[in-house]
Amino acid sequence: MTRRQLWQRLTAHIDWPLLLGISLLMLASLVILYSAGEGNWSRVLGQGRNILMALVCMWAVANLPLHYLMRTAVPIYLLGMVLLIGVALFGEVSHGARRWLNLGITTIQPSELMKIGVPLMMSWYFEKHEATLTLKNYFVATLLLLVPMALIARQPDLGTAILISASGFYVLFLAGLSWRVMGVMFVAALASAPLLWSMLHDYQRHRILMLFDPSQDALGKGYHTIQGMIAVGSGGLFGKGYLQGTQTHLDFLPERTTDFIFAVYSEEFGLLGNIIILLFYLLVIGRGFIITANASTYFTRLMAGSITLTFTTYAFVNMGMVTGILPVVGVPLPLVSYGGTSMLTLLLGFGMLMSIETHKKLVKT
Repeated sequence: MTRRQLWQRLTAHIDWPLLLGISLLMLASLVILYSAGEGNWSRVLGQGRNILMALVCMWAVANLPLHYLMRTAVPIYLLGMVLLIGVALFGEVSHGARRWLNLGITTIQPSELMKIGVPLMMSWYFEKHEATLTLKNYFVATLLLLVPMALIARQPDLGTAILISASGFYVLFLAGLSWRVMGVMFVAALASAPLLWSMLHDYQRHRILMLFDPSQDALGKGYHTIQGMIAVGSGGLFGKGYLQGTQTHLDFLPERTTDFIFAVYSEEFGLLGNIIILLFYLLVIGRGFIITANASTYFTRLMAGSITLTFTTYAFVNMGMVTGILPVVGVPLPLVSYGGTSMLTLLLGFGMLMSIETHKKLVKT
C-alpha cells in the first residue's frame, strides 16, 4: 500500500468542511486559554491532550458504518442509566452536588454520556416505529427522555439537564410531533412552573432571580453575571488587545478558563472578534444542517438534526449566560472552554455526523 493510498483510507470518512469549522474553534480555544490562564502553558497543553484524544475518538466513530451506530443505541442508553443510578446511590459529593462516580481507576461524570445516549436511543426508537407512529410512541419516547433528565436534575446539574432535555425535544420535533401537542406541552409546562420552582434548590432560584437584577447581590450570587457583562462590554469594537484584558488579568472574572471564557475573548478581541468566532460556529452549524438535510435514513436524519441543534443550544446558552440574558447554569462554551469530558462528548457527536455523511452512499435510499 502506497503512502497516498494509506492517507486516502485514513481520511475516507472525514467530512472536511465540518472538520475545518471544528479545528478553527479548537485553535481559538488554545489561543484564549493561554490568556485566560495568565500565560500558564499547563492549561494549553492539557487542552491540547484533550483535543488529540477527542479527535482520535471522533475518527473512530466516523469510520463506524450506520448500522453499527444503531446497534450502539440501546447499550449506550442502558449503560448510562445504570451509571446514573450508581451516582444516585454511591456517587461522590463535591460542592454540594453528587455528579461523579468513582470506578477505582478513574472518576467519571455519567451525565455527559447521556448527551449522546438520549438522542441516540430516541432516534433508534422512532426508526423502529417509523411506519406506524402514533401518539403512544411519542409518549414512550418522552419517557425515555424524562427518566434520565430527572436523575440528572436531582444531582443537581441543571445545565446538563437543560442540554439533554433540549436534545430529546429536538428528536421529538424532527420526528413529526404536531404543533398542537407541542402547544399543549408548553401550556402544561407553564402551569407546572410554580411546582417546578418549589423543587429548585435555593442557589438555582437565586441564579434565576439574579437574571432580572444582579446588582441586588453584586458580591454574591450576581457577581458572575456582573463581571461577565463588564468584560464583554468593555471590549468595545476592537477589544483591549491579546493578553490585555483587565477583568481577566486583575482576577475580577471568575471561571475564566471554563464557563466564562467567552467573556475573556470578548474583552480582548471586542465585537469584531465576536463576529469572527460566531462565523466559526455558523460554519459548523451550517454544515451540520446540510448533513441533516442529506441524511439517507429516518434514524440518521433525527440523529444528525439533534446533534446539530443541541450544539447550537450549547453555544447560545453559554453566550447568553455570559452576556446576562440567561441565568448562570454552568454550561461551557463548546469546543472552546477547557475540559476533557465535554470535548470528548462533542467530538463523538461530530464523529456520528461524519459517519452519517460519508456512509450515506452505502445506504439504499
